[in-house]
Amino acid sequence: MIRILNIGMNHKTAPVEVRECMARDPDSVVRALHAMREDPAVREGLFLSTCNRIEALCTTESSDKAREHIVSLLAGLGGMEPENLARHIYALEGPEAVRHVFNVASSLDSMVVGEPQILGQIKDAYYEATREKTSGVILNRLMHRAFHAAKRIRTETGISDAAVSISYSAVELARKIFYDLKGKKVLLIGAGEMAELAARHLMAQGVEEITVANRTLERAVQVAEMFSGRAVSMEEIDLELLRADIVITSTAAAGYVITHSRVKGCIKKRKNRPLFFIDIAVPRDVEPRVNDLGNIYVYDIDDLKGIVRINRAQREAEAVKAERIVEEEVIRFERWLKTLDVVPTIVSLKEKVEEIRNAEIRRSLGALGPLSQEQMRAVDVLTSSIAEKIIHDPIVTLRKKAERPSRDQFLDIARVLFNLDD
Repeated sequence: MIRILNIGMNHKTAPVEVRECMARDPDSVVRALHAMREDPAVREGLFLSTCNRIEALCTTESSDKAREHIVSLLAGLGGMEPENLARHIYALEGPEAVRHVFNVASSLDSMVVGEPQILGQIKDAYYEATREKTSGVILNRLMHRAFHAAKRIRTETGISDAAVSISYSAVELARKIFYDLKGKKVLLIGAGEMAELAARHLMAQGVEEITVANRTLERAVQVAEMFSGRAVSMEEIDLELLRADIVITSTAAAGYVITHSRVKGCIKKRKNRPLFFIDIAVPRDVEPRVNDLGNIYVYDIDDLKGIVRINRAQREAEAVKAERIVEEEVIRFERWLKTLDVVPTIVSLKEKVEEIRNAEIRRSLGALGPLSQEQMRAVDVLTSSIAEKIIHDPIVTLRKKAERPSRDQFLDIARVLFNLDD
């Protein structure tokens, strides 16, 4: 009986230094697929390698042998002894393996629940498996059902709606204030990692231009080039406040970089256009009194953390719905998988009936005399129709029994009654 086996490690089971060992080799995916293809215990294989998880997925008729081979393969890829690796890995089989695949594809098993990147990474892994011809009927079906489950969860739940990172929460707030970010201008004051990440999210939402001001102009130029933007000096901030719609500040300054008087002085020149400050610096860059000015919106890192906390709770609630969808899809896939066990018997039955039909036609042709092509077609259709009707009920019965405990008993009876093992 063919079983689905998933062996791997993730951010929950293995520390980053162990995962790093597994992810160092850029050719590890291809090497792993080749190794699985050459192993007689593995029928089909797929290998997923990301910064947070390494997984080998396969189908096998010998779970113990396949498991031993894959653990050895993972240890070899990481330059580790199998016994040292063993405490960091999980081995899932059957429905548990299927459920895990659906959870991973749907981002229910991710470090940040609902993040979309993992689905693209799984699709890339599946592409490699099809390219290397290690994926077959079962894994093809499993992957497509996983993609379908992920799509259902994204459309039927709100698991991806709520931002759960500081940088993306800032973008979510900007969208609430401006509704549409297309054509908006962004000013980065300071070029820290979190500000850079927020800028990336803003660019993805269609902002028109990003300008970077930093204590060192060299760093400002470097970050500006990432977004095809402009670099300016800190002395030019007043001019840039006249142009900007969104300001992200993340400097290491001891005092306020954006003061109440500085912003008040530019309001008239801006013709009262709204200005949104995202202050993710500690200590804060924007004087709190700036928020008292008309059409000026200021959010600091504590505001953003509060939003993240609320959104995490919202995602957890939506995850309950997502888990129910996963269970539905697991049941459907397991139902399909069980039908595969009756397929060889059904195929053998059809082949035997076809052999008998063709033999009887050949035997009868002498008695029938010369027949035209049209008459031969009529004979073929007639005998084929009779044969199909005779085996229709046995085939329907076998398919119905595919999911029942009596399946093997009915398969044995069918093979004996029709003498399929002769």
